[in-house]
Amino acid sequence: MLRIENIKKVFDENTVNEKRALNDISLILNDGEFATVIGSNGAGKSTLLNAIAGSLMVDSGKIYIDDIDVTNMPEYKRASYIGRVFQNPTIGTASDMWIEENLALANRRGQRRGLGRGINDEERKYFLELLKEFDLGLENRMTTKVGLLSGGQRQALTLIMATIQRPKLLLLDEHTAALDPKTATKVLSVTNAIVRKSNLTTFMVTHNMKDAINYGDRLLMLNNGRIILDIKGEEKKSLTVEKLLNMFEKASGEQFSSDAAILG
Repeated sequence: MLRIENIKKVFDENTVNEKRALNDISLILNDGEFATVIGSNGAGKSTLLNAIAGSLMVDSGKIYIDDIDVTNMPEYKRASYIGRVFQNPTIGTASDMWIEENLALANRRGQRRGLGRGINDEERKYFLELLKEFDLGLENRMTTKVGLLSGGQRQALTLIMATIQRPKLLLLDEHTAALDPKTATKVLSVTNAIVRKSNLTTFMVTHNMKDAINYGDRLLMLNNGRIILDIKGEEKKSLTVEKLLNMFEKASGEQFSSDAAILG
């Protein structure tokens, strides 16, 4: 479970460039809830995700993961509770190591560092089955260096590594934005399967309205550092891009504008 209480973050305070990136945000994500997060450029999406991850500290308010107060906990300590997949496919993997070696490191997180014991047959079989789910041919390249993979293959591997130990919270930071449409659709499909299978509490930031609507069981829309829409249940199931844009305009009093957003 993720619980956020009245968090605020201001950049360049008391200057002409002051930006209230997070403006008194409160939020509860229950166990197993899959929330998608969307908003125009500068709405606060990335700032909110980074505040949860510990990449930046909030000015005030509280952040809890499974009732553990992580507000002032550094990023490296929060990592024991969080799985994170970044937009850049090169982040989160070791380029000069084999696929199976990367998976082994992720699977042994929290244990003594290194691969001195080697990768046993049971581990290798487990990794093989995980890779097969993506249907990207990774299961046939277990001893390939990760640096030789395509962006989609590498992102698929990163997703498996982020979820292999079933984190308390999964953060997806526009994790398909750098992929071609076909691969992005495949990675999103498997993302959804992994989240549902493991009942992971998930927070997915996206710039694609259709993806925000089609995936997850809750949609959050940010604007000017606030959550202005929180759509779930039957309302979300019947949602369309047109309806979402109309709801945004009514809630914010302005038109949705984002060069990066894919509206349909």
